[in-house]
Amino acid sequence: MRNRRSLIKFKERHSTNRITVSTLYDDVNENVEKLMNELGHSSDLTVRVIESPHQKTLRAAVIHLDGLADDSIINENIVDPLIQWLKENDQVLTFKEEQTNHIFTVSQLTVVENWQEFVSAVLTGDTAVLLNGSPKAIIASTKKMQSRAITEPSSQTVIRGPKDSFTENLRTNTSLIRARIQNPNVRLESMKVGKVTQTDVGIMYIRGIADESILQEVKERLMGIDIDGVLESNYIEEFIQDDGMTIFPLLLNTERPDAVVGNLLEGRIAIIIQGTPFVLIAPVMFSQFFQSPEDYYQNHYTSSFLRLLRFGAFILSIYASAMYLALITHHQGLIPTTLIVSLMAQREIVPFPAIVEMLVMELAFEMLREAGVRMPRAIGPAVSIVGALILGQAAVEAGFVSAAVVIIVAVSAISSFTLPNTSIVNVTRGFRFIFIMISAFIGLYGILLTTLCIWLHMSSLRSFGVPYFAPFAPFRLKEQKDGFFRFPLPSLLKKSSNK
Repeated sequence: MRNRRSLIKFKERHSTNRITVSTLYDDVNENVEKLMNELGHSSDLTVRVIESPHQKTLRAAVIHLDGLADDSIINENIVDPLIQWLKENDQVLTFKEEQTNHIFTVSQLTVVENWQEFVSAVLTGDTAVLLNGSPKAIIASTKKMQSRAITEPSSQTVIRGPKDSFTENLRTNTSLIRARIQNPNVRLESMKVGKVTQTDVGIMYIRGIADESILQEVKERLMGIDIDGVLESNYIEEFIQDDGMTIFPLLLNTERPDAVVGNLLEGRIAIIIQGTPFVLIAPVMFSQFFQSPEDYYQNHYTSSFLRLLRFGAFILSIYASAMYLALITHHQGLIPTTLIVSLMAQREIVPFPAIVEMLVMELAFEMLREAGVRMPRAIGPAVSIVGALILGQAAVEAGFVSAAVVIIVAVSAISSFTLPNTSIVNVTRGFRFIFIMISAFIGLYGILLTTLCIWLHMSSLRSFGVPYFAPFAPFRLKEQKDGFFRFPLPSLLKKSSNK
């Protein structure tokens, strides 16, 4: 597999720099002092020392971070039972499982001896209980993660279908997936990525359906990531994709739980990152970026028509401006006489070359689109729409651009809005300017040569070993049922039902 050699070199390079494992002290005060020094005497670190009324040497420390841990759980299920135990018993509390389970009434209890595990547990919101005379710590699950409520997807909306979306909380996201697949074969494996942030990353798949070799490759690439912090899923995406220099997205990102479930049922793997509502799907093929979850919630004839419309809109968004520029500049003979007369009449008062005219309008529209995204939600759409109308009309009346160019740019922009995934929309935005520049100097020949190079590039791409341009190249007849067209669900789900 690609990147395996670099991963081996990464492991060899870091194998000699392993961190020395240290253990906890026997004395509670020493452990507390070391932890405070390591955290810089942070004001949100809460330490409560509880002593036995029978003997001062019998004491315990309850440690947690304020804001990350649930205070009510700590007080009711840890502190109060511990005080009651110390009042009624004068013997040393041990770390026997049956004893701690009778004292602390929390959902999950673990015992650690390693200092790094102890610090990591406190930093993630768990509560640590230290006992004097023992080099161990009881870790109680008391996390209270602050997260927003489950809302309707903001970037992948549908008319018919589920209205819930992922949040920034990893556990909430995994629960949304498990609520839809109530099967014991659903697996969730967790790891931490980021040397400083220690971000939780979950790998979710269905055992027996997911390809084991691809699953192993995903794990190895995630473990090979060398980065200080992970703030969003793109931090992971750029590190694990097969080709970091391509403009095409090699992983699918989605904020819809039903889309993730559908991909899991097809044997793909979901990568869930704490702190972002966008889940990554691997491996991915080019045709998946034109598929909407709503395609499977309505009649297959309607779905097929809309999918063909998206493919056509993708081509129109990339080629419309370039084709107009090539024809008006180099190939006027290919334009009907009546139309060329009308176009040339419009251009008589325009003082700029066609390439400058096109680039100015395209850049103006991109700025309006970006302004609409960055401005407050209440006025953003109004500013972008009004700005586009006023700017286009004023530019035509002033003679800076022709009306045909405004129409072509508007058609290209509207076509890009029909695509269901923002990653593929960004691809059209990049290629549009490339084709405009090439068509202005070489014409249709440049468009054809560039298109051929793009097709060759796409055919060479891989997503975790899976051909990116499949099922078209290599051509797979059986998989055409969900390519350009969407066949009826009984014929699509027949393969899954046999597994």
